Amino acid sequence: MQISFSKQEGRIPVTIMHLMGNLDASNYTDVIAKAQETYDEGTRDLLIDLSKVPYISSAGLMSLHAVVLIFAGKSVQSKETGRPSFRSIDPQRDSAGLQHVKLLSPQIAVEQVLDVVGLKQYLDIHTDLENAVQSF
Repeated sequence: MQISFSKQEGRIPVTIMHLMGNLDASNYTDVIAKAQETYDEGTRDLLIDLSKVPYISSAGLMSLHAVVLIFAGKSVQSKETGRPSFRSIDPQRDSAGLQHVKLLSPQIAVEQVLDVVGLKQYLDIHTDLENAVQSF
């Protein structure tokens, strides 16, 4: 998994997290750590580019939810283990993060997984970069 960042100016500045490769148990904590790092550096609006992610596992899905929680200002680290702790999705509790984290161009297989598990209705998904940036 390769993770890189870029910035776009819309009505407000938006950071784009570009992911390349499968998003699975081997790297989901890297995604969470990089999102936490960019949040700690002051980023408040994040667009996750999934256009180069051909596969997402359940761990990858959890990482997307963890990123939403980070951008809602919630801690996702377990005090005991230091690893991410996961909670069930709650659109009301997570609404602050949902306003600040959106997805861009998931590949068909990834979009199908998002749909099957119900995340497609939960997360704002865009297929056009300019429209995605302007949606913040």
